[in-house]
Amino acid sequence: MQKSFQVGAKTFVLDQAKAEAAFAAKRVINGRESMTFNLLPLKYQWAYDLYRTMKANHWEPEDIPMGKDIEQWRDEKALSDVERWIIRMGIGYFSAAEGIVGDNIQHVVRELVTAPELKLVLGRHAHEENIHADSLLYMIASLGINPHECEAMFEDVPTIVRKNEFVTRVSRDLRRELDLTQADNKKLLAKNIFVFGQCMEGTQFYGLFGMILSLYRQNKFPGIGQMFRYTLRDESNHIEVFRNLFMDLVDENREIWTPEFKEELRGFMREAIDLEKEFIRDCLPVNSIGLSAEDFLTYIDFIADRRLESCGLAPLNAGVKNPLPWLAEMMDIKKEQNFFEGRVTEYQKASSLTVASDDEL
Repeated sequence: MQKSFQVGAKTFVLDQAKAEAAFAAKRVINGRESMTFNLLPLKYQWAYDLYRTMKANHWEPEDIPMGKDIEQWRDEKALSDVERWIIRMGIGYFSAAEGIVGDNIQHVVRELVTAPELKLVLGRHAHEENIHADSLLYMIASLGINPHECEAMFEDVPTIVRKNEFVTRVSRDLRRELDLTQADNKKLLAKNIFVFGQCMEGTQFYGLFGMILSLYRQNKFPGIGQMFRYTLRDESNHIEVFRNLFMDLVDENREIWTPEFKEELRGFMREAIDLEKEFIRDCLPVNSIGLSAEDFLTYIDFIADRRLESCGLAPLNAGVKNPLPWLAEMMDIKKEQNFFEGRVTEYQKASSLTVASDDEL
């Protein structure tokens, strides 16, 4: 169907059939290439909805007071050596890990997807990783930690090195010209999205999240704890971005969704769990801050199975229960976006709140 518009002496004919064909050509990969970045009409509505949610929850590290944290850090009697180590480990690990995630989003995944709304939400995802990295610099500067100590953790702590090698090898496989019409290359991309979204951000980040929030729960490091809670809220959206992207990629390329590939993905999660547990046993003195080490390790199994099941994969530890109910309140994927209502609401722009309200009608 064509529609004509008369503007003065000129007639413009718009071809709806051509526009509909362009829409039909939108795909996660191997879709219609366009430099116009035309979002409308949206094919992946979830991507735009998540983008809008992420944008509305914007935050800046400098808005969070660090006075109490600095006071505690400087008071030799206020903290144990173990508590200081946990903070150093958290800041040190995440200061580089967030960069690894952001780099993979920008230079691998966002380069390969073709639908504009997917590029839009991935751009926001990468921006939030920058905010997280910036927040860690803010923590380091506030406490006066030597930044070289953070770099040394990535070079000298073997369990951290192994965790990073696990994800960077998956990213490295895609940093070359690939024919994404080939099933094996489609699997490489699907593995990347699964590993970064469900294994790294969705599971391996949760060991240190739990440790730092356990200190926050004891009224220690309120500023750092608050930033990590903001980060955790963001991570719940990131996990969902990559989960939806993974599911749509698989749905559009059913030839890759074989029993063998499913088992390969479960194997990646198994490796991620083993590395995270090794890291917890090696670097995180769980029992020293009132947590049971075994409960903490079981919690990693619990989180990992939820990630697997959300992607249509069988759990590794069927029936495992959450041993840490207080962490469920802070970390549960169904509650993460709601647990921190105070300043989140302050950050939400009035226009965003209005649109959200309209959607609920």
